[in-house]
Amino acid sequence: PPNSGKTALAAHIALLSKFPYLKFCTAQTMLGFSELAKCQQLKKIFEDAHKSSLSCVVVDELETLLEYAPVGPRYSNNVLQTLKLLFKRSPPKGRKLLIVATTTYRDILDQLGLLASFSKVIHMSNMSTGQHILHVLNEIEHCFNDDEMKYLEKKLHDKKVYIGIKALLDLIEVARQADDKSRVGRFIGQLEDVAGMI
Repeated sequence: PPNSGKTALAAHIALLSKFPYLKFCTAQTMLGFSELAKCQQLKKIFEDAHKSSLSCVVVDELETLLEYAPVGPRYSNNVLQTLKLLFKRSPPKGRKLLIVATTTYRDILDQLGLLASFSKVIHMSNMSTGQHILHVLNEIEHCFNDDEMKYLEKKLHDKKVYIGIKALLDLIEVARQADDKSRVGRFIGQLEDVAGMI
């Protein structure tokens, strides 16, 4: 699902690799590029990766890079074919390449023949329980004081929610900015609106 932390996890995996060559490739970095320019940029990224003994390339939001639109469906076939070839190409002997990609539409990548390029698929879920929310709140320093946390534990401990980490962090940041006594109540109200808390 969107905003579930896929990009953050991909970046974390890439950083944990500690590979000397690390490249983060997104549609945003290619904003305004023609199809041909995108294909050339992708080719350059992978050629540079093949020059290093250990490389990691993160391709974030594959569907956006492909200019995928569900109506039609429409996508850039040139970029798709370029990615297929680059994903299949093995690095030179004695060199290793880790490719990490993110998408919100796994089924689309399967239909387009890209999913088979990857040896491992990790599904990212949104948070689904109040305990998940409390775990995040406990990890963030100076979010709520002890009394506020006790109140939140009572309110959230047995609740069902559906919220991505990005949306939750946004709600937490808004709550942190407020300094009045009703901020916990507002946080709960916003959580009910955004996460469908029951």
